[in-house]
Parts: sequence; C-alpha cells; structure tokens
Amino acid sequence: MKSFNAINKYRRANWLYRHGFKLLARLYELRIYQAHNSFIPASCEIGEGSVFGYKGIGVVIHKRASIGKNCIIAQGVTVGGRSGHYEVPKIGDNCELCAGSKILGPITIGNNVVIGANAVMLSNAPDNSVWAGVPARCIHSSISD
Repeated sequence: MKSFNAINKYRRANWLYRHGFKLLARLYELRIYQAHNSFIPASCEIGEGSVFGYKGIGVVIHKRASIGKNCIIAQGVTVGGRSGHYEVPKIGDNCELCAGSKILGPITIGNNVVIGANAVMLSNAPDNSVWAGVPARCIHSSISD
C-alpha cells in the first residue's frame, strides 16, 4: 500500500502547496498527523528519493527546513529550530538521520553524513562524516577527492 507512507502524502501536499492549493495541502498535513503522528509541513523541502523509515512515525520537520535528495529519515527524528534563531537546518544529499536524532538550529549538514541514534546536532557537519552523542560530536570523517 504505497500511499500509507508519510513521504507520499507529503509529496502530494507539497505539490498542492507549490501550486497555490494551500487549504488542500493543509488537509494532507492533518492526515499525515493523524495517520503517522508526525508533523511534516507541505512548505518544507524534501528532495526526491528521500524516504521515511517505519512510514514516518513521530517525525517532526520545521516548515522552512530543507532536506536533500536520497536521505533516510528514521522514526522519531526532529529537524527544527532553536529559540533565539530564525534560521533552521539545511541537510545535504545522501544523509542518514537515525532513530530519535535531533537536528536543531541554524546549522548545515553536508552530503553523505550519518547522524547516529538519539544524537543532538547543534553544529555544522562537513561532508562524509559520522556524528553521535549529546551534543553530537564527529566520530568519523573521511575526505574523498
């Protein structure tokens, strides 16, 4: 059942939002909330090929957040702001946000980054790195030419 995943409902809502059907987009947002206990607004940007693990249960994404292509977003992930900051996270391509991770504030996550389970990201992450802990620290980094 393809439409049961929150990403499919988000794609429809985002299309409606971008084409001026904001009320219909809002109805899709409410359906995502009801079915998946998640807040995934139609106005956020999630690149093609990105998926939600476990159909997107418990995912919270800020309305201005940007997530790149081919990302894996596990259950219970939060991508949001921090008080006192207007900017929100920008996440690159091919990233993996593991279960329960929190990406907060005006930060940029590079391409090919893995953020471990329950990690709390409060700083920028360069390309090709792995982060874990509270607050998250880089535990592995590889530079490819």
